[in-house]
Amino acid sequence: MEPLYQRIQQEIKRQIRDGALRPGDRVPSEKELAAQYGVSQITSKNALLGLVEEGLLVRFQGKGTFVRMSEGEAEQATASDDVRSTIALILPTMKTKVDQRLLDGIERYCSEAGYELLVRITRESQEEEAKAIERFRERGVDGFIIFPVENESYNDAILRLSLDRVPLVLIDRFLREIKTYSVSSANLEGTCAAVTDLIGRGHRSIVYLSPEITNSVTDERAKGFEQALVDSGLPIDKQLWCMLSLETIAKQQAYDEILRFLEGRPEATAVFAVNSELARYAYAALRSLRKRVPTDVELVAFDAYELDGVSVLAQREDEMSRMTVELLAEQLQGTFRPRRLMVPVDYRKV
Repeated sequence: MEPLYQRIQQEIKRQIRDGALRPGDRVPSEKELAAQYGVSQITSKNALLGLVEEGLLVRFQGKGTFVRMSEGEAEQATASDDVRSTIALILPTMKTKVDQRLLDGIERYCSEAGYELLVRITRESQEEEAKAIERFRERGVDGFIIFPVENESYNDAILRLSLDRVPLVLIDRFLREIKTYSVSSANLEGTCAAVTDLIGRGHRSIVYLSPEITNSVTDERAKGFEQALVDSGLPIDKQLWCMLSLETIAKQQAYDEILRFLEGRPEATAVFAVNSELARYAYAALRSLRKRVPTDVELVAFDAYELDGVSVLAQREDEMSRMTVELLAEQLQGTFRPRRLMVPVDYRKV
């Protein structure tokens, strides 16, 4: 079934093709679209932002969303507008609730600060990330908020932003040895607390489920897992670590690999998954093995809100968004004091 936000997008595209919406016309607001289609405002917001990303619509802070005009028409229409700071937000995906909540929060706090927000989705491509940064720099945006792609090395384009002291905040992931601002969850501390709780309740064979370690998030969550074992006097048994390559996950082969892994470790009484995608695969694999969650095997995961019987490490996306915009505002006002802020995660046990 076609996602709801795509239905809204297709209807707006049809109206543009049919001439019902012409260049310069205002399209319905997020609230109006939500009421019209019976969806949440997050869904209608995602629909509009997707069309902005495609270049069909353009947003003007405090005025609304409009069908894109030619460059000459746009210049004439905005000639009398107040000068506002323009912020580029670059995200790797929009697949998860975390992505969507970060987008929603950042857009809201930028709006409250009077910033115009431009959005690009890189689809986890480092090449697209570099292109987006370059295009936004050519356009003359005032600042960047970047959720870096998952890759073994950082993007040189981000390094150049930092070296040039362009206002920049990295969100969710941070890059070592680069002096810049960043906001992320307290991944190590949250993981350590959750695994320590599992150990305290008698679990000794705990499977660690993660993509290969390619960024600060996967690295810190792995270190948190290890720390919990060491602090509890238990050995770090890498035979219980299921580490999936990014290629395996991209090719939709993760479920089969996780199923084989769990089938070969019947002694496991708990599984810790570092993200919701792998948690879903683990949940399905355990059901295939006729193991109930949490009765037979406990499953703990970051952000896996939709799975019944799963304990969740919940990130505070709204707080992360607020801090990100505040750090960007600090730079736009002329202060440069790079630092990393970490936001605690909430452990919600079943």
